[in-house]
Amino acid sequence: MRDPYKTLGVRQDADVDEIKAAWRTMAKAVHPDHNRDDPTATARFAEIGRAYETLKDPKKRSRYDQVTNMSSSAKGNGPTIMQQRQAAREAEERAKVARANAERVMEELARAAAQKAQKAASAAASASAAAAAKASSSTAQPPPSGTASAADAAAPETAEDMVERIFGARAAASPVEKPASAQQASEPAEPEVVDAGPDGAEPAVATSAIAAIIGLPPFAILTSFVRRITGIAPPAQEKAPEIAAEARITLDDIISNRWITVPLADGKEVRFQAAAGMSDGHVVRLKGQGLKLQGMMRGDVAVTVHLEPHERFAVKGSDLHTPLPVTIENAVLGWETSIEGPRGPVAVSVPAWSGSDHTIRITGEGLPDETGGKGDLVVELRLMLWEKPDHKMTDLMRSMKDGLFL
Repeated sequence: MRDPYKTLGVRQDADVDEIKAAWRTMAKAVHPDHNRDDPTATARFAEIGRAYETLKDPKKRSRYDQVTNMSSSAKGNGPTIMQQRQAAREAEERAKVARANAERVMEELARAAAQKAQKAASAAASASAAAAAKASSSTAQPPPSGTASAADAAAPETAEDMVERIFGARAAASPVEKPASAQQASEPAEPEVVDAGPDGAEPAVATSAIAAIIGLPPFAILTSFVRRITGIAPPAQEKAPEIAAEARITLDDIISNRWITVPLADGKEVRFQAAAGMSDGHVVRLKGQGLKLQGMMRGDVAVTVHLEPHERFAVKGSDLHTPLPVTIENAVLGWETSIEGPRGPVAVSVPAWSGSDHTIRITGEGLPDETGGKGDLVVELRLMLWEKPDHKMTDLMRSMKDGLFL
């Protein structure tokens, strides 16, 4: 299809009112009734109509713009392959730095945990010795004055000091949030109070942020530090733009659930199955079968379905409508007949005194719907005159019109 913007003579950023005004102006100028001597007037008028149908619908317009931008990128107006590779290399380097920083944090945490365990063991030994001394002597001896200062001097490095030493004061001040799963597992999220032990030291209170980091599994610690502390996260993989395509299907395709092959602009083909509920303008989205670009997730294919007109049936939802010509005598006296339905002959009973506004609904003879059922076949009666004039019928109608009954 030709560029609809060029066809209507509007800019690519034109709004709906500008597009509508341009379509009206051009449609009046090239209308076939005003250009009877121009053999191309009908084709030009149809092309203007197709362009307007594409641009007035926001979804169709968006799909067309995406395909146009994708084609421009392939021709060299977008990022080249070398630029994409360079961007991927830079992202990989940033991820390596983030992983190295996270590994350093894990090592420091393990060292801090070991020091904490060693301190707890020393405290337990001191408590046992104190209990034994108390049992052997009734008078308790005061602890040496240098005990507290020695314990303070041998105190292990806190998690806050370790984070500040590795990443600086900014990282230590940054809040670290737990993922939802870890937060639920460790509820309530109150500050954790650690018992001081028998040595009488003051209880240490760890902030919820540090407690959240220590309570996470190793892989969660890695991702948490990468995302929250370093500020450098592995780049999220974006999805390639979708490809717009069109397919024409028939009523028989939907009834038989046939597979439809759709050729794409790059020479490849995709397939989808005609299913219940498809109508003209329906969009079938084929996940992961579209454009594939380096460093991006594979895009989708959006296929717009166009239902070909049927010679006997009109589709309205899951119902099928078909006309049935009825002569005057059959409409007055009633008629038993059969018509060709979508799956074979169907019996139809025309009641007496049926006019052209009468319809006959045959349940379950329509198209399958999305709920697993089937629509109806709606027979619309069309009152028909005889092929040749009948004098008796003419006289009868004249007498009824003039009020003269024989």
